[in-house]
Amino acid sequence: MGMKRALLGARIKELRRRVGMSQDQLAERVGIEGKYISRIEVGRRSPSLETLEKIADSLDVEMKELFDFSHHSPEVASPRGIERALEGATKEELTLIFKLIEAVRK
Repeated sequence: MGMKRALLGARIKELRRRVGMSQDQLAERVGIEGKYISRIEVGRRSPSLETLEKIADSLDVEMKELFDFSHHSPEVASPRGIERALEGATKEELTLIFKLIEAVRK
């Protein structure tokens, strides 16, 4: 998975959540399947320019905002950064996070 695709997907997810929209709601507005939004958000698919324009319109942002990665911290994406982020997590939280990691890596 390319780092830029992953960053773009994470940014779309962040903007989608900011407006309180589900993946299915965004997909419906854009005219694509919910699974495709999911794949974009995890960096498995690269949307076309037309799809990016529709996503931006649906999220009520300028398209350039989809590519604003200034908030991204490379440290967080490193194993050490992830380890730090998990400090203080409960056993239940760690179990859930582990299951999520396994699901993403499949």
